[in-house]
Amino acid sequence: MTDHRALQLHTPRLRLRALRTEDADALFAIHADPRFTRFWSSPPWTERAQAEALIAQDQLDLAGGAHVRLGIERLADAALLGTCTLYNIHPTNRRAELGYGLGPAHWGQGYAGEAVRALLGWGFGLLGLHRVEADIDPDNTASAALLSRLGFQLEGRLRERWIVGGVVSDSAMYGLLAREWSAQGFDRA
Repeated sequence: MTDHRALQLHTPRLRLRALRTEDADALFAIHADPRFTRFWSSPPWTERAQAEALIAQDQLDLAGGAHVRLGIERLADAALLGTCTLYNIHPTNRRAELGYGLGPAHWGQGYAGEAVRALLGWGFGLLGLHRVEADIDPDNTASAALLSRLGFQLEGRLRERWIVGGVVSDSAMYGLLAREWSAQGFDRA
């Protein structure tokens, strides 16, 4: 596996980079907001230490190369807006899972699409992925629309897959193949 701690990706408005210790306050604020965690895989955070633990674990994961979570930083003011992740990277099958999330103050401004597109470009390009999967709550229509715009196909629904904070929810499973990504011209942008 490759060490990805120095990985940085750039878009016109964003820098995607490893989370740092000084991101703990912003990361905690994002994950403590119930609007953010409404469709997340864990309930709202209650302690800043949860952010510190995630950042520390991410440094280990980036060094090992099996999990790549990058902070989404706005270039204009260096604000941490959220994160995007390729995880469960399986080198033999050239497959990974995609995750992303923005603080509610940054929704509807195109940041998620910009960040995820950059991460997928790296994943299908330099990382050599063949397939990327995404698991979202079927009620998360904004996320479903984003995945569709990026070329993901809805491949199925897993009933009552998650129980988060006592709430049972299904999973909508999406997939995107490298040839589909390439056919859209994203790899040439």
